[in-house]
Amino acid sequence: MKVSLIIAVYKDTRALELILESLSNQIYTNFEVVVAEDGACDSMKKCITEAQQKYNFTIKHTTQEDKGVRKARSQNNGILASSGEYLIFIDGDCLLYSTFIYGHVQLARPKQALSGRRINLDKKISDAIREGTVKSKDIENSLLTKYLYLAFNKEVRFEQGIYIKPNSLIFQLLQKRKRNTEILGCNFSLWKEDIVRLNGFDELSYGISAIPDDMDWTWRLPMAGIKIESCKNVANMMHLWHKIYDRGDAKKALLIMHQNRKEKKIICEYGLNTHVV
Repeated sequence: MKVSLIIAVYKDTRALELILESLSNQIYTNFEVVVAEDGACDSMKKCITEAQQKYNFTIKHTTQEDKGVRKARSQNNGILASSGEYLIFIDGDCLLYSTFIYGHVQLARPKQALSGRRINLDKKISDAIREGTVKSKDIENSLLTKYLYLAFNKEVRFEQGIYIKPNSLIFQLLQKRKRNTEILGCNFSLWKEDIVRLNGFDELSYGISAIPDDMDWTWRLPMAGIKIESCKNVANMMHLWHKIYDRGDAKKALLIMHQNRKEKKIICEYGLNTHVV
């Protein structure tokens, strides 16, 4: 099965370099990368051109004019450029465990989407990773020993970084418990045919809020007959620390979302079918 990993990025070329480095360690190798840039930054283009020469996986690059936050539109660019039958969406500040793509693939089922989680690295480790003095692979391999102190920081969500094999009895038992399956925009996956059928991400209804890439999918998918399952602890990632960015007042967007849900508008009005490249 070919996978398209769609990375939503904006200007942070160093983080993208680190993501691509983590992708070079993947144990599942039948994938392509689509860098969905919300803008058209020269440094990002240079970063990707150099990476295309360095790594043996395909890297595609989509851009659009920088007119403020238009992440949903950028992700639709990524969908249109993708050639994989299965799509995984991540954010441009999340580094992947070597088992990340493998985990999504192992749990993929027809008419099902997967919702993952992330471990939030603190500023100290994030700075060290950006400087190159710490490798994300080292954290993956030594989380329960060298980096165990992170467990005492509630904001880190340490337990979300513990890896469990997808075919293990432990994971099967965990899946029988009630787990949070709300979509997290930085770590979810589904079949391309399903997301195309639902017209992709809503580009206009919700403004600059985070609603179109997580909350909107949390209700649209089940209403469309697509079950959401958890891939927590199987498809693991590390989120680099950064300042919290203001994405505006989401009250109006929430009202629109609740109305869309009430009217069962699972196929968004402003998505792939109205998309102009």
